[in-house]
Amino acid sequence: MTAWTLTGSERQSRMLLLGGLLLLLAGCQGFGSKHAANRIPQYGCIDPNQPRELHMVSLPAYVVEPPDELDIAIRPAVADLTLNTVPVQADGNIDLGFLGDVYVAGLTLPQVEQKVALHIATQQTKTKSGRPPQVSVRLVNGSSSKFYYVMGTVTSQGKFPSTGNDTVLDAIMTAGLRSNSMPDKAYLVRPHPAGGPDQILKIDWFGIKDRGDTLTNYQVFPGDRIVVPGGKPPGLLSTLLGGG
Repeated sequence: MTAWTLTGSERQSRMLLLGGLLLLLAGCQGFGSKHAANRIPQYGCIDPNQPRELHMVSLPAYVVEPPDELDIAIRPAVADLTLNTVPVQADGNIDLGFLGDVYVAGLTLPQVEQKVALHIATQQTKTKSGRPPQVSVRLVNGSSSKFYYVMGTVTSQGKFPSTGNDTVLDAIMTAGLRSNSMPDKAYLVRPHPAGGPDQILKIDWFGIKDRGDTLTNYQVFPGDRIVVPGGKPPGLLSTLLGGG
C-alpha cells in the first residue's frame, strides 16, 4: 500500500480552512453572546439628584450595632473599672464589668456616651461615691457592622465594608469583573421600608469608565446592593482564541 502524503500547498490550504472554520465558530459564539445580552433587561432609572462622585454627602450619624468595637474613656476614673476595647455583643450590650451591662445597639455614639454616663452615675449613687463622670466613646478600626453588597457575575461576590465615600466604580472594581460580566446592564438597589417604593438606579458603566461621566457613579451607602448581570461563560474555543 502506498502512503498518501500531502504536499506543502495542500497542508497550508487545510490549515487555512481549519483556521477559517475556528474563526467562524468563534464569531457565531460572539454573536450568540451579543444576542443574549440584548435579552437581559436594563433595570432602574438615572436619578441626577442622588449623591455621587464630586457631589458626595456626609453619612447619617453612625448607629452602633454588633459586632462594633468601642473605645470608652471615663473621667474621673471609676474604681474597679478598667476598659480598653469593648465589643458590642450579639445581644446589643457592652460589658462594664462589676457595673453591669449597658444596651447600646441602635444608638449613635453621643447617645452611647450619655447612656454609659447615666448608668455609671446611677451605680455611684447606689454606692454613695463620686460625681457624675464624663464619658467619651469612639469606634475602634472604623466600622465593623456597615457593609454594601455586590452580587451577580463578578469575581468576588459578597459584602464589603462601607467607608462612607465609596462609589459605584469603587464597588465594582473591588468585586472585580469576569469575562462574561455585563456591567453595562448593572444597577444599584437601595434598601427601603417594607411596602415603600423601590429605589433602583441605572448605572451607565461605559459613561463612568470611558468618559469619566460622574452622573451615575453614585455614592454607595451602607446596605446598598449593586447587581452586575452576566452572560453564558465563554467556551473552550472562545478562550483559546482569546475571547475569554
